[in-house]
Amino acid sequence: MSLRKVLKYGVVGSAVLGTGLSLHANDYDLNSVGIVRLGRAGATVFDIATTYKANLYSREWTDKKSAEYLRVKSDTHRAAAEKLLDLCRTNRGVYIKVGQHIGALEYLLPPEYVNTMKVLHSNAPQNPVEDLYRVIRQDLRVEPNELFESFDPEPLGTASLAQVHRATLRDGREVAVKVQHPYVKGNSIVDIKTMEVLVKLVAWTFPDFKFQWLVDESKRNLPMELDFANEGRNAEKVREMFRHYRWLKIPGVIWEYTTSRVLMMEYTKGGQVNDLEYIQREKLDPYDIANKIGQLYSNMIFLKGFVHSDPHPGNILVRRSEQNGGTEIVLLDHGLYAELTEKFRYNYSKLWLSILRVDQAGMKKYAHALGVDGSMWGLFACMVTGRPWNSVIHGVDKVKQDDAEKEMIQNEGKLVLPHISDVLEKVDRQMLLVLKTNDLIRGIETTLRTQNRMTAFWVMSKCCVKSIGSQEYLGATDTWTKLATCLREQWCILKLNLYYLYRGIVSLHLLSALKMIF
Repeated sequence: MSLRKVLKYGVVGSAVLGTGLSLHANDYDLNSVGIVRLGRAGATVFDIATTYKANLYSREWTDKKSAEYLRVKSDTHRAAAEKLLDLCRTNRGVYIKVGQHIGALEYLLPPEYVNTMKVLHSNAPQNPVEDLYRVIRQDLRVEPNELFESFDPEPLGTASLAQVHRATLRDGREVAVKVQHPYVKGNSIVDIKTMEVLVKLVAWTFPDFKFQWLVDESKRNLPMELDFANEGRNAEKVREMFRHYRWLKIPGVIWEYTTSRVLMMEYTKGGQVNDLEYIQREKLDPYDIANKIGQLYSNMIFLKGFVHSDPHPGNILVRRSEQNGGTEIVLLDHGLYAELTEKFRYNYSKLWLSILRVDQAGMKKYAHALGVDGSMWGLFACMVTGRPWNSVIHGVDKVKQDDAEKEMIQNEGKLVLPHISDVLEKVDRQMLLVLKTNDLIRGIETTLRTQNRMTAFWVMSKCCVKSIGSQEYLGATDTWTKLATCLREQWCILKLNLYYLYRGIVSLHLLSALKMIF
């Protein structure tokens, strides 16, 4: 037998053997086989490319601003997005996670893609309860009917990597049980490799398409998100970190029933932060909700450097406190946290203060410090604020957001898409999760119709001043310099309080302004 035939039969035999082993390891679930998932992904990418070629690129468009072209382009985007959504729903796991990320990239992708993929934030495909019971048996070494008095088969929520069910333990405790989808961990390595290859192929075909950063982030973050014991530790860390916020609720972890694939926490009631009917029915104040979320995230980003990086509406609940009747914020899903260095927080704080002061030289300087070179600093300021350049240069805390501005962002975003991709390829990697977090928080504020509240900039400005003051104090070499740093920080905060108090009086929001001081 020739060497060529040996190699040929060896490759075929290895493929068959590998497929057989993969099927056996995953309980003969055909969807879990890498080559099946790869083939399905490749076919979808080819189908999307064919759709664009047939609808948009098969004819010469003399006027790309005409109503017909815009209609055809929008329809093509929507059709392609639906095909991508079907792929994510079928392959599940990591594909759902990436689809959710796409659903948060409003500044980067056409609205047809963003709006289509947003459904994955709260409506991901679910697994049968028996699949979850199998994971519980394997990890906890106990039969579910021996552990639970009751187990609601309808999930409280289904996410990319797991689903959560309400249950009652035999000792009467009400719990929320988060169980990892059975085949996620085994498929994750193959799925990431597949997406990396597909992204490179698409980038080769369409040079403006640069999303390697998204693959890199998924590769870096996925192992942390797949470790539910790590999620439990994050939850306890952030509860201790913000224990002085009486209005913040972090459900407690039940460690005796927690593993890398099963997380058991106390069950906590509440309505999703974007459920306007619930908020109205419970007589909760949307501005109070937005202010507390803004205060929490400003402290996380600028002062603590430990940032909950998946604040989509399904992970933030609101409710009325049984103790004092005030608004409580319930923070869920602690699998992904950004840990920001002191240097990053210092530069990011400086950048935001430069933006609020409309200091273009400062914007350029600190954008460069965060990895954005050349003339891209203005675009970076727009990405950080989620506002068009016209609003940035007139003061983002002075120019109100409206529908016309949103439309302008979407239209301008299409024109500068290649440059946005360049920024995301080059910027400090810590910035990527911060940008994602900012976008999700802005989405919540838009839903609550609180995006024009001035208290957002007030709280953030004070956190920036404190972050800078803290870093400069640590770098001071003598007592007098440290004293001067403390006095300068307090003077800056006093000026901010007076300025926003004045703005509150002028805009008739005095009560809200006083609340932020006292």
